[in-house]
Amino acid sequence: MEMRITKSDITGETLYSGVHASGLGIYMIPKNEYSSAYAIFGTRYGSVDSDFIVPGQTEVTHVPDGIAHYLEHKMFDQPDGSNVFDKFSKYGGSANAFTSFNMTAYLFTATNNFEENLQTLLDYVQSPYYTEETVEKERGIIGQEIKMYDDSPGWKLFFNFVNCLYKEHPIKKEIAGTIESISHITADYLYKCYNTFYNLTNMALVIVGNIDIDRTIAVIESGIKNNKPFDEPIKRIHKPEPPEIATNYSEESMAVATPMFMIGWKDNDTDKHGSELLKKEIEITILLDMLFGKGSEIYKKLYDMGLINSSFSVDYMFQSDYGFTSLDGESRESQKVYDIIMDELCRVKEQGLSEADFEREKKVVWGHYIRSHNDIEDYAGTFLQFSFMDIDYFNFYDVYKTISFEDIKRRFQEHFRSDRAALSVIKPI
Repeated sequence: MEMRITKSDITGETLYSGVHASGLGIYMIPKNEYSSAYAIFGTRYGSVDSDFIVPGQTEVTHVPDGIAHYLEHKMFDQPDGSNVFDKFSKYGGSANAFTSFNMTAYLFTATNNFEENLQTLLDYVQSPYYTEETVEKERGIIGQEIKMYDDSPGWKLFFNFVNCLYKEHPIKKEIAGTIESISHITADYLYKCYNTFYNLTNMALVIVGNIDIDRTIAVIESGIKNNKPFDEPIKRIHKPEPPEIATNYSEESMAVATPMFMIGWKDNDTDKHGSELLKKEIEITILLDMLFGKGSEIYKKLYDMGLINSSFSVDYMFQSDYGFTSLDGESRESQKVYDIIMDELCRVKEQGLSEADFEREKKVVWGHYIRSHNDIEDYAGTFLQFSFMDIDYFNFYDVYKTISFEDIKRRFQEHFRSDRAALSVIKPI
């Protein structure tokens, strides 16, 4: 397997990358000054992928909601009855897995015996084993997890907010599904989804930390099992999402001491990939810092009035076909927070953005990127997520340096529109 070696003159790091004959994308960033190493093996498959066409077929396959998360749970079952976590523990590795809207990932971190842990990771993720009996046994476990999410104020706040913004997009659906939807999951469904989305052409492996490149490549070469690469991409079927939001307000009462709010804007500038998508993400990140960071006028006004506290945070979630910004926190006057933010944004639109603020916050974003390299888990996870969007996270600077104040002003006008904004509130019972 040939590996391409890329050296960054900006960060001084080296990336080893390549595509195995199986179609698996491989990315390795050695950091020999670290004591540990982290590996994450992921597939571009998440909760939004309930309707799809398998490569080589023509008919649409529909599967129950929550099946990507269900499959993640079942991957830890082994044909010989062994426990995968025991294998990792034997070699001093700490393993985990997660499912999000758009990907499922299996990971571990280890200080010693990295190659043995990597072999374990590669082996169990490529060894599906489901029976109707084990699938049924898992149903109760996942059902309890769903009930736990239903009782989580933060979780409900978020999904109520997303359901304000979106009418049709499957991001509206709970990642774990519902008690009703998982009742329809069978072993056949799990194998159908595994054989489709766990094809290695739809997967990638990212490794960051203290590793020996040659030994790691040897483990990967020996650990990849027979896999027939797809000749065409998986077709994911989503209903068209209209530009308007579903509703601008949601309210629910739960057992919370202080009311919680989430305010945000639907991003309709979609269908972007690679560098173009990364550029948009950086622009919106800079804007969020300029408008709502702790040094901004809006934040200071809300804080001085006692309308928000230190729990206030901002975020931008995005993929090629959806995106939204969000502001969340605690406040006894959530509607007032919303009204002041909308008024302040109107003021900024009239007076204009500050170029000095732009230059400062642009440097802050670059600093965040550099510091992200110090956390090997966060670095590898972001690298994997971006790779599934055709974004070269290693060459972040190439896109970052092109962003101008004119880009920021244009993005501000396009994104922060009142007709695309919504407020979600969780109030005490």
